[in-house]
Amino acid sequence: MARILRKIPAVVDERLLVGIETADDAGVYLLSEDTALVQTADFFTPVVDDPYLYGQIAAANALSDIYAMGGRPLTALNIICYPTACGELETLEKILLGGADKIKEAGALLIGGHSVEDKEPKYGLAVTGVVHPARLITNRGARDGDLLVLTKRLGTGIITTALKAELAPPEVVEEASREMATLNRSAAEAMHEVGVSACTDITGFGLLGHALAMARASRVRFAIEAGALPLLPAAADLAAAGLIPAGAYANRDYVAPHVAFAPGVPQVLQDLLYDPQTSGGLLIAVPQSRCNALLGALKERGVSTAAVIGTATGGSPGTISVVY
Repeated sequence: MARILRKIPAVVDERLLVGIETADDAGVYLLSEDTALVQTADFFTPVVDDPYLYGQIAAANALSDIYAMGGRPLTALNIICYPTACGELETLEKILLGGADKIKEAGALLIGGHSVEDKEPKYGLAVTGVVHPARLITNRGARDGDLLVLTKRLGTGIITTALKAELAPPEVVEEASREMATLNRSAAEAMHEVGVSACTDITGFGLLGHALAMARASRVRFAIEAGALPLLPAAADLAAAGLIPAGAYANRDYVAPHVAFAPGVPQVLQDLLYDPQTSGGLLIAVPQSRCNALLGALKERGVSTAAVIGTATGGSPGTISVVY
């Protein structure tokens, strides 16, 4: 995809604040001195068995891009692919209800959408939000000395892979599903309260994939402490059992040339760093002087899984080192 996008003519406009050049989470267009439009779209196949929960997770995942930019979601459009000829319409109804409830929780309005016939169900949203241009947060603002804070635990790709293989304990799936369905709204509010340097959300390209995009955009090097990673229950055990999603190997192929693992980093943690996440947390670069304030603001808002996982450093920009 990166090779294809490089052949698409670049869009140049003085009102385009964020385009595709830095692989950020959403596009941002300046409407006025105090308002910028934030736009994104995301959808995927089911990751859990419960259709209502799947709808919630898919909606939370799409809304997350707006939060990662420091924005507030305003409206959402359903994106639906479904086998209406042979699929149960009651199942589709539950998916859409799950999405609608999550959109309402976010304070946004569901104003329509589009559906197509497809053999495999897919659901997600196109979301429009707003942000004051002075409060816009991008993935290109990380600076030498910033600390890296991750707000949700890793392992959703491995756990959902185990679910498909019927090898995931129900309580593990329940815990992961609850985290995937949680909006990143509270984390975004904490960012605004404290003031941070940069942010991105962690989804299909895994922690290392999205961290690499931020390091490149910011022209810094990231040093990640593998032992500090917050992990979902049983994620490490399931990874050790070989329940690695195909997407993790694709992520490894893309990111590996730019990542250096120190001797002793367990293979299980390497797999979790490449694991494609669904509706993952925010990766926030924050000045060291504000890090404790950020962690406190996150905790006050119920984001209890946030952890400092690394630092931004000078030298070799656009690369990552992982120590243990």
